[in-house]
Amino acid sequence: MDVSRYIRVARGREPADLVLTHAKIIDVYAQEIIDGEVAVADGRIAGVGPAGSYTAGQVHDLHGHYLAPGFIDGHVHIESAMVNIPEFAHAVVPHGTTTVVADPHEIANVLGMTGFRYMFEAAKYNPLSVHLMASSCVPAGPFESSGATLGATDLAVLLQDRWVPGLAEMMNYPGVLDGDPDVLAKLAAAGPRIIDGHAPGLRGLDLNAYVGVGIVSDHECTTVDEAREKLQKGMYVMIREASPARNLIDLLPLVTQKTARRCFFVTDDRNPMHLLDVGHIDSMVRQAIAWGLDPMLALQLACLNAAECFRLYDRGAVAPGRRADLVTFEDLRAPRPLQVYRGGRLVAEHGTLLPYERPVPLPTLPVSMNVRRDSLRFTVPASGGRMRVIQVVPDQIVTEPAVDDPKIVNGEAAADVGRDLLKIAVIERHTGSGRVGIGFVRGFGLKLGALGSTVSHDAHNIIVVGADDESMRAAVEVLIEMKGGQVAVAGREVATLPLPIAGLMSDRPVAEVAESVRRLQQTAHRMGSRLDDPFMTLSFLALSVIPALKITDRGLLDVNKYEIVPLFLD
Repeated sequence: MDVSRYIRVARGREPADLVLTHAKIIDVYAQEIIDGEVAVADGRIAGVGPAGSYTAGQVHDLHGHYLAPGFIDGHVHIESAMVNIPEFAHAVVPHGTTTVVADPHEIANVLGMTGFRYMFEAAKYNPLSVHLMASSCVPAGPFESSGATLGATDLAVLLQDRWVPGLAEMMNYPGVLDGDPDVLAKLAAAGPRIIDGHAPGLRGLDLNAYVGVGIVSDHECTTVDEAREKLQKGMYVMIREASPARNLIDLLPLVTQKTARRCFFVTDDRNPMHLLDVGHIDSMVRQAIAWGLDPMLALQLACLNAAECFRLYDRGAVAPGRRADLVTFEDLRAPRPLQVYRGGRLVAEHGTLLPYERPVPLPTLPVSMNVRRDSLRFTVPASGGRMRVIQVVPDQIVTEPAVDDPKIVNGEAAADVGRDLLKIAVIERHTGSGRVGIGFVRGFGLKLGALGSTVSHDAHNIIVVGADDESMRAAVEVLIEMKGGQVAVAGREVATLPLPIAGLMSDRPVAEVAESVRRLQQTAHRMGSRLDDPFMTLSFLALSVIPALKITDRGLLDVNKYEIVPLFLD
């Protein structure tokens, strides 16, 4: 930026590049609405003043529409949208999102630094600012078999990049509390940078220790009491509304004029259908307002607070010197973006991203499927009485531990669709080890067939749930042939979504991917599933750092005890 020119434009002594006039300007600092105009020079806001204060080569008359800062998603895994970064931009920018703070630990768990560098390159030349946090948990914990490991030295390298605000969510909270040397080394590598948290249900003295080592945020709160304690102990509370975990309505009572500045909206994981049909951060703003939150507070949670948490002081407000990342809309009580500006350039209008060109192609990645077919056996000898069962909790990524009697067929424990007792397995796909963890789950409701996916947080091994062993094997065979993806096998009917980028993302347009997700969900529902998004729910059943009972390729994991436990109790 030419500072001398900027000063002249700001003082009205020289024409701006762009003036947005006759606007109702959202002041997220004072919680006020200002009638006036905004001048833009070199991609920055040069000034805010009454109509007629500035001249410019371009003047956009907003005709009394509201003008707000571009929205910021403070915690998102882009890979969960199952598209590459340019297609993710196609999905979220028309919804008013101009900045995301992303943790690429999904692809990092598959391909390590190679995956991280891919995301760096893919993030360039898009109409969306993408800041990548250094992924702290690759792998997420000692009971997951990921395709790579990022140690403290790797993280120290990543943290030198100006596009890396800090250390991503420290999911291994047991490692923090136990003083694990590797975990402490990663925290030390962050130095003075931001450290994101991830500590579901952590309270009391343990929370003191977790916060005291420099962790500043949490997106796993599910109750107001939990969120309030974390707020009182100095954390930012990220209010999440994802596809599998929806916490907005439960946490909204926490947000008041006194507490709002330490809260902001995040989406964490949203599938492409959710993004296109419902929206992104803008949908959370509308929901919060509809449920009683003051519109000005809702807008503040959508931009300013995340910017300040991550020290992105050049954005998040309509004020001099800030990036001209802006959103216009008509209705303050139900904001739907009409125009979206990034750096003073109109990039989306009326729900459509405007054409732009990438000067370089996206990089390529190696195939990430290495599975021993002779390991694809799902038989479970009946070696005891009652057995542990994973109980799905609808609209959450936590599970509950349950116990039930197995259905015994020819001396083996089998799925029992009459009791909604399905078999579930995780197959290691990175090293060809042949490891397979097998258990049982309740809550999917399938009456036949199987669902399979190479998206299974965070190690992203193959996960499959089914009503019979044959369907489960058929689903895994399809995933291997596709080199990663998602599949629903219902007899002769097979619905698929190929995900050739690390088994996590498609190389197709986001609208095509969303349609494939829709077909998969419809097939799963015809198979009997009662879950809104059975594939997203399935993907989190392998996550070893979310209570209470999960499954990895190493077996059933009691997350509260943080130990592998046998399937049968006796």
